[in-house]
Amino acid sequence: GASGARILVTLIGALKKNGGKRGIASLCIGGGEATAMAIETA
Repeated sequence: GASGARILVTLIGALKKNGGKRGIASLCIGGGEATAMAIETA
């Protein structure tokens, strides 16, 4: 699905709204595995 994209876009929106510079989006992909993405706004 698009849950990863939704989580990332929500994080970017929250950073812009609150004046944040850095954030981490993480997602469980089942079977004990996970993925994460660190972003930094300009």
